[in-house]
Amino acid sequence: MFRICSLFLLFVSALLAEPADWIWSARYVITVNPQHRVIENGAVAIRGDHILAVGTKAEIDARFQPKQRLDRPDAILAPGLINTHTHAAMSLFRGIADDQKLQDWLEKYIFPAEAKNVSPEFVRWGTRLGCLEMLLGGTTTFTDMYYFEDVVAEAAKEAGMRGVLGETIIRFPVADAKTPADSLAFTARYLERFRNDPLIVPAVAPHALYTNSDETLKAARALANRFHAPLLIHLAETKKENDDTLAERHMTATQVLDSLGVLTGRTVAAHCVWVNDADMRTLKQRGVGVAHCPSSNMKLASGVAPVVKMLALGIPVGLGPDGPAGSNNDFNLFEEMDLAAKLQKVTTLDPQVLPAAQALDMATILGARALGMEKEIGSIEAGKRADLITIRLDQPNAVPMYDPVSQIVYALKASDVRDVMVNGNPVVRDTKILTLNEPQILEKAREYRVQIQKSLAGH
Repeated sequence: MFRICSLFLLFVSALLAEPADWIWSARYVITVNPQHRVIENGAVAIRGDHILAVGTKAEIDARFQPKQRLDRPDAILAPGLINTHTHAAMSLFRGIADDQKLQDWLEKYIFPAEAKNVSPEFVRWGTRLGCLEMLLGGTTTFTDMYYFEDVVAEAAKEAGMRGVLGETIIRFPVADAKTPADSLAFTARYLERFRNDPLIVPAVAPHALYTNSDETLKAARALANRFHAPLLIHLAETKKENDDTLAERHMTATQVLDSLGVLTGRTVAAHCVWVNDADMRTLKQRGVGVAHCPSSNMKLASGVAPVVKMLALGIPVGLGPDGPAGSNNDFNLFEEMDLAAKLQKVTTLDPQVLPAAQALDMATILGARALGMEKEIGSIEAGKRADLITIRLDQPNAVPMYDPVSQIVYALKASDVRDVMVNGNPVVRDTKILTLNEPQILEKAREYRVQIQKSLAGH
């Protein structure tokens, strides 16, 4: 009789359970929600592209009937990481010119290499390589600035990856445009094509103040505002840029951009190393998101961004690897979390600044806020997009476990990522990419190395 009653109750509960496409469960669920809740033996229910609920495994199992399950009892389940600044297709230039000053790196190596090699197919294969590395390392959203950004968008969608992708506008002739006017026209068509895309947020990306005229910068802002699109720009990256702008304009780069109206509208500014207190107040007032790139700033000796001050002001500061050619040679956001925290500690001589939880925020919810997407991504909360990762805890660097948040920032690695979901679709399972042809991409990258070396022979 008892067995019959139990079976009947199970049958009734199954009938009453809400349908779900997936339940993902893990030893810890790190939500990064406003309460920063960490759930031991937690689970997440997913339907379509969004999160239905998050709670303990017992709660979620009792409430939902999933079509499929992923149970990782020896892993952390966390939001997908958000890269707020990079140049994905430049993965094909990885290591081409290390240990150089920024201006020398750009003018003597990168700009000539790009002039001889960049094409739509170069961008497609470079972006595939970048997306492969990013997804395997737990990055589910990337913010890009490059040429043929429509091709970047196609490659990102093929990979199943989310992207805020900015078409570069620059004063000299480049692979996809002879003039800034051509770039602006190209960008307008690109914005029109990808507006309202479920994965791609198309953006306008004037390279920097010092590589564009005032008129082009104003036109880029007007175009972004017309399409309600973000504007991405490099800002105050080096002392040279800062000194030159002060000498020529008697204003900082931030002040110049603000005087031109460039910061009025949705904006993501990369680097912001050489910003003073007045500049930071301006960034805060204009609602500018900042992409902090510690590896790049260290490798190019650009300086140390005043991240602690920016965060104290309430400026949303995300993380970006920049690169991956010379300024930093990978797309590893675990490394950026670790370095962001340590760089602020050593330069302020205070080990308590930028603690692990804040570094994780920068790679997730603060990155989402910097991009203006905090209502969609950046944390594990009901109603948000299902961008999730699991990080294995069975490797030597993961044991013992006292604090899972500190473990992510200071001990775990990109190579510890086991599973990745973007927009409700699994894209990495058991460390294997599901959406891209990894052997083909790696072979193509090796072919491009030969081509690039030949093009620069005797340079």
